Amino acid sequence: MTQDLPSHADVIVIGGGIIGCSTAYHLARDHKLNVVLLEQNRLTSGSTWHAAGLVGQLRSSASITQVLKYSVDLYKKLEAETGLQTGWKMTGCLRLATNADRWTEFKRLATTAQSFGMEMHLLSPAEVKKMWPLMEVNDLVGASWLPTDGQASPSDITQALAKGARMHGATIIEGARVEGFEMAGNRITAVRTVKGTIRTEKVVNCGGMWARQIGAMAGVNVPLQPVKHQYVITEKIPGLAADAATIRDPDRLTYFKEEVGGLVFGGYEPDPIAWTEGDVPSTFEFQLFEDDFEHFEQHMEAALARVPALASTGIKQMINGPESFTPDGNFILGQAPECANMFVGAGFNAFGIASGGGAGWVLADWVARNEAPMDLWTVDLRRFADMHKDRRFVCDRTLEAYGKHYTIGFPHEEYQSGRPRLVSPLYDRLKERGACFGSKLGWERPNWFAKSGQAPRDEYSMGRQNWFANAGDEHRAVRGTAGLFDQSSFAKYEMTGKDATAALEWIAANRIGKPVGSVVYTQMLNSRGGIECDLTVTRLAEDHYYIVTGTGFRTHDFHWIKDHVPAGSTCALADVTEDWGTLVLMGPKARDILAAVTAEDVSNNAFPFAQMRLLTIAGHKVRALRVTYVGELGWELHVPIAATGDVFDALMAAGGDGLALAGYRALESLRLEKGYRAWGSDITPNDTPFEAGLGWAVKLKGNVDFQGRAALERKAAEPLRKMLTGFTTEREDIVLVGRETILRNGKLAGYLTSGGYGYTVGRPVGYGYVRNPEGVTADYVMSGTYELVVARETVKAVPHLAPLVDPTNARIKA
Repeated sequence: MTQDLPSHADVIVIGGGIIGCSTAYHLARDHKLNVVLLEQNRLTSGSTWHAAGLVGQLRSSASITQVLKYSVDLYKKLEAETGLQTGWKMTGCLRLATNADRWTEFKRLATTAQSFGMEMHLLSPAEVKKMWPLMEVNDLVGASWLPTDGQASPSDITQALAKGARMHGATIIEGARVEGFEMAGNRITAVRTVKGTIRTEKVVNCGGMWARQIGAMAGVNVPLQPVKHQYVITEKIPGLAADAATIRDPDRLTYFKEEVGGLVFGGYEPDPIAWTEGDVPSTFEFQLFEDDFEHFEQHMEAALARVPALASTGIKQMINGPESFTPDGNFILGQAPECANMFVGAGFNAFGIASGGGAGWVLADWVARNEAPMDLWTVDLRRFADMHKDRRFVCDRTLEAYGKHYTIGFPHEEYQSGRPRLVSPLYDRLKERGACFGSKLGWERPNWFAKSGQAPRDEYSMGRQNWFANAGDEHRAVRGTAGLFDQSSFAKYEMTGKDATAALEWIAANRIGKPVGSVVYTQMLNSRGGIECDLTVTRLAEDHYYIVTGTGFRTHDFHWIKDHVPAGSTCALADVTEDWGTLVLMGPKARDILAAVTAEDVSNNAFPFAQMRLLTIAGHKVRALRVTYVGELGWELHVPIAATGDVFDALMAAGGDGLALAGYRALESLRLEKGYRAWGSDITPNDTPFEAGLGWAVKLKGNVDFQGRAALERKAAEPLRKMLTGFTTEREDIVLVGRETILRNGKLAGYLTSGGYGYTVGRPVGYGYVRNPEGVTADYVMSGTYELVVARETVKAVPHLAPLVDPTNARIKA
């Protein structure tokens, strides 16, 4: 039956896989919007229909774990609502460990599960054998067991979601391939299809492996790569229980699930095969690739070793189909930076079925309210940048991410493909001096510096890694004399125009309209009062501001500011990141070194804290910002990019043996001791400045309105339900990485948002929110007895609400 195309829709969802149908369902059910879903062929015909259907929930992000838990809750009750079966079976999931590092990883995951309120158990090989008698367990150290995980039928769930969407008023049209968009500036006004044109206010691109092509029609970059993924379906296996747990065997790179008395098994090989870097044909409907038994042999051998009964079991079918993967292994949600009214839900890295229900739920809310409903930074489309427009780079990095799907997740592990991509002018100088580089949004940044005779190479482990002593020496140099950091990768913007001050006053929580030369540390808030940006704003002139933020937040923060400039304002925002190098000079001797390279007065009276001055160094005009992220006297020196080398050479000559090069590992240790917050971990869109101990940077006392003010005023009248607190452990040998459980008086009170080691205090240091539904005060925090659960081990901890180093800021403001 041919269905007529409506002339208008509030929201058009493109793509009839599980993500598109879930988004349409939630838009219609929760927000009562007029929704039209367009599918170019038939529902599920892209990659949904051949997905393996494993459903896991635990992730390293609390918000994403919540999203996946929502999927499970939805799948449990969807049949009752729609009358259609979903194939959901809560079989639980066993994850197998065959070595000490994997077992440590599982113990940390078990602690994370506890922190996030999930049930997870660690089992012995004998317990695993009892649960799964057909499994070979002689090589196991143990296994983790998540009883609420399971499996589902991808096509059945999608059809149930589609029916639910129709029941709530959505229209679903198949055979309606999108051919383009009608645009007014950076907004879509209509969608052109093979069946006609529909006017709309918003578009949601859930096009699966076609999402990149659909986005490109509106100038939107969606960096994903179709990768060939294979699994086999076996004949029935005698003795295999119908409710057998799904298995993930990461050390053998394989997974298993029961299906109709047999097994489905596949894996994530280290040498995956990309499908195409070009366009995916629109006619690719319910299609597969030819079987590639040679490539699959590595998984076959691993599966036979784990389940010996497979040696006498026939293969019913091999599935070799494309799945969309991303350059960092996380899926993509959110508002497109290039187009004001396109949203994206794509690139689900073969766990679209696990994510589908929850991803559609939060994406629909995001579309309806123009704001993410919770901290979704790890999957936000705005985590990418211009480098992700390079198809070769995206393909190479995505294949590397695919290959890491089941490898051990060591702390601080770096990607290697596509490097170096962006380098500061100091790259060769720092490399010659022993820098071991990491990569952040394409930028090569020195993480630590090797000693003479030491290779500048990370050696990953679950314990203290090979750079621990090096970072300690760099840390102590900054505290004792001075250190120099290359932070040229900072994202930098300039806002100009007669309404620049008014615009920034609306967007920023702190007071911006201070005298020329002022440096203001501020957050930018969402409508819930949550922290969306954490940055500094420097007033260069009456109508000229210089904004500096973290490297990884370049796209996100730029577009948050741009999108929240009040309508009709006369001001312009420009990204000037590559115009300025940044040298950060910190430590008790920083003033002496700076005074030796400039004729200007840099005394405290002439150049106080939170001020900017133009200094001449090595013949170049430098924007010197007196701020700190390490808790010592210091300056950020923003240098015209071509002059960065000259200024670096001058500083190094002036500093001599009293100036050490330092990297990001030392920087992290220094900021933890000082209690400075890190956006994306300690402070997120889920957290208000009051909860994070940053209320001093909020202008509530004035009558200036700003984004998030109303929410903060409401919250200010209520007790805090959580408070960011520092912790040190009594044991010195503990390794803190974040997500460790906080116990107050023996009861769950929260989890760490970040962790590391403080070389000055000689103790592991962590930060996390102490939570209590009935209210949290400083007295409540400090009156408790605390322990941290670290990889299932309980250790005594001491709470701190003041910085561990220089709590009065005497060093910073001297």
